[in-house]
Amino acid sequence: MKRVIRGALLSLVMGSASFCVAAQSYPTKPIKLVVPSAPGGSTDQLARLMGDRLGAAWGQTVVIENKPGAGLTLGAAYVADAPADGYTVLMGAVHHSIAQSFYKNLSYDVQRDLAPVSIVAIVPNVMITRSDFPANTTAEVIAYSKAHPGALTYGSTGAGTAHHLIGEQFNTMAGTDLMHVPYKGSSPALVDLMGGRIDFMFDTVASCLPHIQSGKLKPIAVATGTRSSALPNVPTMDESGLAGFDIATWFGLMVPAGTPKPIIDKIHAETVRILADPEVKKRLLAMGAEPVGNSPEEMGKRIESEVAKFGELIAKAKITAK
Repeated sequence: MKRVIRGALLSLVMGSASFCVAAQSYPTKPIKLVVPSAPGGSTDQLARLMGDRLGAAWGQTVVIENKPGAGLTLGAAYVADAPADGYTVLMGAVHHSIAQSFYKNLSYDVQRDLAPVSIVAIVPNVMITRSDFPANTTAEVIAYSKAHPGALTYGSTGAGTAHHLIGEQFNTMAGTDLMHVPYKGSSPALVDLMGGRIDFMFDTVASCLPHIQSGKLKPIAVATGTRSSALPNVPTMDESGLAGFDIATWFGLMVPAGTPKPIIDKIHAETVRILADPEVKKRLLAMGAEPVGNSPEEMGKRIESEVAKFGELIAKAKITAK
Protein backbone atom coordinates (compact mmCIF):
# COMPACT_ATOMS: atom_id res chain seq x y z
CA MET A 1 0.00 0.00 0.00
CA LYS A 2 2.86 2.35 0.90
CA ARG A 3 4.49 1.63 -2.46
CA VAL A 4 1.25 2.56 -4.25
CA ILE A 5 1.01 5.83 -2.31
CA ARG A 6 4.68 6.63 -2.92
CA GLY A 7 4.18 5.88 -6.64
CA ALA A 8 1.14 8.11 -6.83
CA LEU A 9 2.98 10.94 -5.06
CA LEU A 10 5.97 10.52 -7.36
CA SER A 11 3.73 10.67 -10.42
CA LEU A 12 2.09 13.82 -9.06
CA VAL A 13 5.44 15.48 -8.40
CA MET A 14 6.78 14.49 -11.82
CA GLY A 15 3.59 15.76 -13.48
CA SER A 16 3.86 19.11 -11.67
CA ALA A 17 7.51 19.36 -12.63
CA SER A 18 6.72 18.71 -16.29
CA PHE A 19 4.03 21.44 -16.19
CA CYS A 20 6.62 23.90 -14.81
CA VAL A 21 9.15 22.92 -17.49
CA ALA A 22 6.47 23.29 -20.18
CA ALA A 23 5.57 26.76 -18.90
CA GLN A 24 9.21 27.87 -18.77
CA SER A 25 9.87 26.82 -22.35
CA TYR A 26 6.42 27.80 -23.70
CA PRO A 27 5.96 28.62 -26.50
CA THR A 28 8.26 26.50 -28.64
CA LYS A 29 6.14 26.59 -31.81
CA PRO A 30 3.56 28.84 -33.51
CA ILE A 31 0.35 29.62 -31.62
CA LYS A 32 -3.07 29.61 -33.26
CA LEU A 33 -5.29 32.51 -32.13
CA VAL A 34 -8.84 31.69 -33.20
CA VAL A 35 -11.19 34.56 -34.08
CA PRO A 36 -14.78 33.26 -34.08
CA SER A 37 -16.02 35.96 -36.46
CA ALA A 38 -15.27 37.35 -39.91
CA PRO A 39 -12.17 39.51 -40.55
CA GLY A 40 -12.44 43.24 -39.92
CA GLY A 41 -14.67 43.41 -36.83
CA SER A 42 -13.71 44.27 -33.25
CA THR A 43 -12.87 40.66 -32.34
CA ASP A 44 -10.55 40.41 -35.33
CA GLN A 45 -8.91 43.80 -34.74
CA LEU A 46 -8.13 43.05 -31.10
CA ALA A 47 -6.88 39.55 -31.91
CA ARG A 48 -4.47 40.87 -34.52
CA LEU A 49 -3.15 43.54 -32.15
CA MET A 50 -2.62 41.02 -29.35
CA GLY A 51 -1.26 38.40 -31.75
CA ASP A 52 1.41 40.76 -33.09
CA ARG A 53 2.49 41.76 -29.59
CA LEU A 54 2.50 38.25 -28.14
CA GLY A 55 4.42 36.95 -31.13
CA ALA A 56 7.04 39.68 -30.81
CA ALA A 57 7.44 39.07 -27.07
CA TRP A 58 7.86 35.31 -27.41
CA GLY A 59 9.68 35.12 -30.72
CA GLN A 60 7.00 32.86 -32.17
CA THR A 61 4.41 33.37 -34.90
CA VAL A 62 0.84 33.87 -33.72
CA VAL A 63 -1.42 32.76 -36.55
CA ILE A 64 -4.85 34.40 -36.71
CA GLU A 65 -7.48 31.92 -37.84
CA ASN A 66 -11.00 33.23 -38.53
CA LYS A 67 -13.77 30.70 -37.89
CA PRO A 68 -17.04 32.66 -38.15
CA GLY A 69 -20.56 31.34 -37.79
CA ALA A 70 -23.38 30.37 -35.41
CA GLY A 71 -23.13 33.49 -33.27
CA LEU A 72 -19.37 33.02 -32.71
CA THR A 73 -19.89 29.52 -31.30
CA LEU A 74 -18.18 27.58 -34.12
CA GLY A 75 -14.80 29.06 -33.26
CA ALA A 76 -15.38 28.58 -29.54
CA ALA A 77 -16.31 24.92 -30.05
CA TYR A 78 -13.15 24.42 -32.09
CA VAL A 79 -10.97 25.78 -29.28
CA ALA A 80 -12.87 23.87 -26.58
CA ASP A 81 -12.07 20.66 -28.45
CA ALA A 82 -8.40 21.51 -29.08
CA PRO A 83 -5.44 20.09 -27.13
CA ALA A 84 -5.04 21.82 -23.76
CA ASP A 85 -1.43 22.81 -24.34
CA GLY A 86 -1.58 26.59 -24.81
CA TYR A 87 -1.10 26.48 -28.58
CA THR A 88 -4.75 27.08 -29.47
CA VAL A 89 -6.20 30.27 -27.96
CA LEU A 90 -9.62 31.87 -28.41
CA MET A 91 -10.37 35.56 -28.66
CA GLY A 92 -13.58 35.16 -26.72
CA ALA A 93 -16.30 37.73 -26.17
CA VAL A 94 -19.46 38.45 -24.21
CA HIS A 95 -21.31 36.59 -26.98
CA HIS A 96 -20.07 33.31 -25.49
CA SER A 97 -21.77 34.07 -22.17
CA ILE A 98 -25.00 34.63 -24.11
CA ALA A 99 -24.70 31.52 -26.27
CA GLN A 100 -24.93 29.26 -23.23
CA SER A 101 -28.64 30.04 -22.88
CA PHE A 102 -29.44 30.94 -26.47
CA TYR A 103 -28.27 27.70 -28.11
CA LYS A 104 -29.86 24.58 -26.67
CA ASN A 105 -27.49 22.08 -28.29
CA LEU A 106 -24.02 23.58 -27.86
CA SER A 107 -21.24 21.01 -28.10
CA TYR A 108 -19.35 22.80 -25.31
CA ASP A 109 -20.00 24.66 -22.06
CA VAL A 110 -18.27 28.04 -21.78
CA GLN A 111 -17.58 27.57 -18.06
CA ARG A 112 -16.69 23.88 -18.15
CA ASP A 113 -14.74 23.56 -21.41
CA LEU A 114 -12.98 26.91 -21.74
CA ALA A 115 -10.59 28.46 -19.21
CA PRO A 116 -10.43 32.27 -18.89
CA VAL A 117 -7.07 34.04 -19.17
CA SER A 118 -7.87 37.77 -19.18
CA ILE A 119 -10.32 40.30 -20.57
CA VAL A 120 -8.37 42.37 -23.08
CA ALA A 121 -10.81 45.25 -23.53
CA ILE A 122 -14.38 46.40 -23.03
CA VAL A 123 -15.95 48.18 -25.98
CA PRO A 124 -19.18 50.22 -25.78
CA ASN A 125 -21.96 49.34 -28.22
CA VAL A 126 -23.77 51.92 -30.30
CA MET A 127 -26.94 52.08 -32.38
CA ILE A 128 -26.07 53.29 -35.88
CA THR A 129 -27.91 53.97 -39.11
CA ARG A 130 -27.01 55.28 -42.55
CA SER A 131 -26.39 59.00 -42.86
CA ASP A 132 -29.60 59.74 -44.81
CA PHE A 133 -32.00 57.91 -42.48
CA PRO A 134 -34.82 60.30 -41.43
CA ALA A 135 -34.38 59.76 -37.66
CA ASN A 136 -31.50 61.27 -35.64
CA THR A 137 -32.35 60.51 -32.01
CA THR A 138 -33.62 57.55 -30.00
CA ALA A 139 -37.03 59.22 -29.64
CA GLU A 140 -37.21 59.79 -33.39
CA VAL A 141 -36.19 56.20 -34.12
CA ILE A 142 -38.92 54.91 -31.81
CA ALA A 143 -41.55 57.20 -33.37
CA TYR A 144 -40.48 56.28 -36.91
CA SER A 145 -40.49 52.58 -36.09
CA LYS A 146 -43.97 52.73 -34.60
CA ALA A 147 -45.17 54.59 -37.69
CA HIS A 148 -43.77 51.72 -39.83
CA PRO A 149 -44.51 48.59 -37.73
CA GLY A 150 -42.58 45.49 -38.79
CA ALA A 151 -40.96 47.30 -41.74
CA LEU A 152 -37.57 48.21 -40.25
CA THR A 153 -34.59 45.91 -39.81
CA TYR A 154 -31.45 45.79 -37.69
CA GLY A 155 -28.30 43.80 -38.33
CA SER A 156 -26.09 42.01 -35.83
CA THR A 157 -22.87 40.02 -35.74
CA GLY A 158 -24.96 36.86 -35.49
CA ALA A 159 -27.94 35.25 -33.80
CA GLY A 160 -27.41 35.00 -30.07
CA THR A 161 -24.68 37.66 -29.93
CA ALA A 162 -24.71 40.74 -27.71
CA HIS A 163 -25.75 42.85 -30.67
CA HIS A 164 -28.77 40.62 -31.30
CA LEU A 165 -29.80 40.89 -27.64
CA ILE A 166 -29.33 44.66 -27.62
CA GLY A 167 -31.89 44.81 -30.41
CA GLU A 168 -34.28 42.57 -28.48
CA GLN A 169 -33.79 44.72 -25.38
CA PHE A 170 -34.46 47.83 -27.44
CA ASN A 171 -37.67 46.34 -28.87
CA THR A 172 -38.82 45.33 -25.38
CA MET A 173 -38.07 48.66 -23.69
CA ALA A 174 -39.08 50.95 -26.57
CA GLY A 175 -42.13 48.98 -27.72
CA THR A 176 -40.77 48.77 -31.26
CA ASP A 177 -40.76 45.91 -33.75
CA LEU A 178 -37.36 46.04 -35.47
CA MET A 179 -36.71 42.82 -37.41
CA HIS A 180 -33.41 41.02 -36.72
CA VAL A 181 -31.03 40.16 -39.59
CA PRO A 182 -28.00 38.11 -38.45
CA TYR A 183 -24.59 38.22 -40.16
CA LYS A 184 -21.28 36.38 -39.73
CA GLY A 185 -19.55 39.38 -38.19
CA SER A 186 -19.59 43.18 -38.22
CA SER A 187 -17.98 43.77 -41.61
CA PRO A 188 -20.67 42.17 -43.83
CA ALA A 189 -23.42 43.77 -41.75
CA LEU A 190 -21.82 47.21 -42.04
CA VAL A 191 -21.58 46.81 -45.82
CA ASP A 192 -25.32 46.09 -46.01
CA LEU A 193 -26.13 48.93 -43.61
CA MET A 194 -24.23 51.47 -45.72
CA GLY A 195 -25.81 49.95 -48.84
CA GLY A 196 -29.31 50.48 -47.47
CA ARG A 197 -30.20 46.79 -47.27
CA ILE A 198 -30.82 47.05 -43.51
CA ASP A 199 -31.91 50.12 -41.52
CA PHE A 200 -30.00 49.90 -38.25
CA MET A 201 -27.24 48.04 -36.55
CA PHE A 202 -26.07 47.62 -32.98
CA ASP A 203 -22.29 47.33 -33.10
CA THR A 204 -19.16 47.95 -31.09
CA VAL A 205 -17.69 51.43 -31.44
CA ALA A 206 -14.37 49.87 -32.49
CA SER A 207 -15.92 48.33 -35.63
CA CYS A 208 -18.00 51.23 -36.88
CA LEU A 209 -16.03 54.29 -35.71
CA PRO A 210 -14.20 54.85 -39.05
CA HIS A 211 -17.55 54.88 -40.89
CA ILE A 212 -19.01 57.32 -38.36
CA GLN A 213 -15.97 59.58 -38.69
CA SER A 214 -16.23 59.49 -42.50
CA GLY A 215 -19.90 60.49 -42.35
CA LYS A 216 -21.20 57.30 -43.98
CA LEU A 217 -22.98 56.27 -40.78
CA LYS A 218 -24.49 58.24 -37.93
CA PRO A 219 -24.67 57.18 -34.29
CA ILE A 220 -28.04 57.35 -32.53
CA ALA A 221 -27.19 56.33 -28.97
CA VAL A 222 -24.66 54.34 -26.98
CA ALA A 223 -26.05 51.11 -25.51
CA THR A 224 -23.82 51.07 -22.42
CA GLY A 225 -24.40 52.82 -19.12
CA THR A 226 -21.80 55.53 -19.75
CA ARG A 227 -20.84 57.45 -22.87
CA SER A 228 -18.02 56.23 -25.10
CA SER A 229 -14.74 58.14 -24.86
CA ALA A 230 -14.53 57.83 -28.65
CA LEU A 231 -18.03 59.34 -29.11
CA PRO A 232 -18.35 61.79 -26.21
CA ASN A 233 -21.18 63.77 -27.80
CA VAL A 234 -23.41 60.74 -28.40
CA PRO A 235 -25.91 60.19 -25.55
CA THR A 236 -26.56 56.81 -23.95
CA MET A 237 -29.85 54.94 -24.32
CA ASP A 238 -30.38 55.59 -20.63
CA GLU A 239 -30.00 59.34 -21.16
CA SER A 240 -32.34 59.08 -24.13
CA GLY A 241 -35.24 57.75 -22.08
CA LEU A 242 -34.61 53.99 -21.89
CA ALA A 243 -33.69 53.89 -18.21
CA GLY A 244 -31.22 51.20 -17.16
CA PHE A 245 -30.20 50.20 -20.69
CA ASP A 246 -26.64 48.85 -20.37
CA ILE A 247 -25.07 46.09 -22.47
CA ALA A 248 -21.32 46.30 -23.10
CA THR A 249 -19.11 43.98 -25.14
CA TRP A 250 -15.91 42.56 -23.70
CA PHE A 251 -13.23 40.66 -25.57
CA GLY A 252 -10.76 38.36 -23.89
CA LEU A 253 -8.40 35.42 -24.23
CA MET A 254 -9.52 31.89 -23.37
CA VAL A 255 -7.90 28.47 -23.70
CA PRO A 256 -9.16 24.88 -23.58
CA ALA A 257 -10.04 23.71 -20.05
CA GLY A 258 -7.23 21.64 -18.60
CA THR A 259 -4.49 23.88 -19.95
CA PRO A 260 -1.72 23.81 -17.27
CA LYS A 261 -1.98 26.77 -14.89
CA PRO A 262 1.66 27.80 -15.38
CA ILE A 263 0.95 28.26 -19.11
CA ILE A 264 -2.25 30.21 -18.40
CA ASP A 265 -0.30 32.37 -15.96
CA LYS A 266 2.38 33.02 -18.58
CA ILE A 267 -0.16 34.10 -21.22
CA HIS A 268 -1.93 36.22 -18.61
CA ALA A 269 1.24 37.96 -17.43
CA GLU A 270 2.26 38.85 -20.98
CA THR A 271 -1.27 40.06 -21.80
CA VAL A 272 -1.26 42.39 -18.78
CA ARG A 273 2.21 43.69 -19.72
CA ILE A 274 1.07 44.39 -23.30
CA LEU A 275 -2.09 46.21 -22.17
CA ALA A 276 -0.02 48.42 -19.83
CA ASP A 277 2.09 49.64 -22.77
CA PRO A 278 1.22 53.34 -23.44
CA GLU A 279 1.27 52.81 -27.21
CA VAL A 280 -1.16 49.87 -26.97
CA LYS A 281 -3.42 51.85 -24.63
CA LYS A 282 -3.43 54.73 -27.11
CA ARG A 283 -4.34 52.44 -30.02
CA LEU A 284 -7.15 50.79 -28.06
CA LEU A 285 -8.64 54.08 -26.87
CA ALA A 286 -8.45 55.49 -30.41
CA MET A 287 -10.65 52.63 -31.62
CA GLY A 288 -13.10 53.09 -28.75
CA ALA A 289 -11.85 50.16 -26.64
CA GLU A 290 -11.10 50.43 -22.93
CA PRO A 291 -8.09 48.21 -21.98
CA VAL A 292 -8.65 45.85 -19.01
CA GLY A 293 -6.13 43.07 -18.27
CA ASN A 294 -7.85 41.44 -15.27
CA SER A 295 -7.11 38.07 -13.66
CA PRO A 296 -8.43 34.68 -14.86
CA GLU A 297 -10.53 34.51 -11.69
CA GLU A 298 -12.09 37.93 -12.29
CA MET A 299 -12.85 37.08 -15.90
CA GLY A 300 -14.40 33.78 -14.78
CA LYS A 301 -16.67 35.55 -12.29
CA ARG A 302 -17.85 37.98 -14.96
CA ILE A 303 -18.71 35.12 -17.30
CA GLU A 304 -20.59 33.34 -14.50
CA SER A 305 -22.69 36.43 -13.70
CA GLU A 306 -23.38 37.12 -17.37
CA VAL A 307 -24.53 33.57 -18.10
CA ALA A 308 -27.20 34.12 -15.43
CA LYS A 309 -28.05 37.68 -16.53
CA PHE A 310 -28.43 36.90 -20.23
CA GLY A 311 -30.23 33.66 -19.46
CA GLU A 312 -32.95 35.72 -17.75
CA LEU A 313 -33.11 38.20 -20.65
CA ILE A 314 -33.39 35.41 -23.23
CA ALA A 315 -36.15 33.72 -21.23
CA LYS A 316 -38.02 37.01 -20.82
CA ALA A 317 -37.75 37.88 -24.52
CA LYS A 318 -38.64 34.25 -25.42
CA ILE A 319 -35.89 33.98 -28.04
CA THR A 320 -33.85 30.89 -28.87
CA ALA A 321 -31.80 29.65 -31.78
CA LYS A 322 -33.79 28.38 -34.76
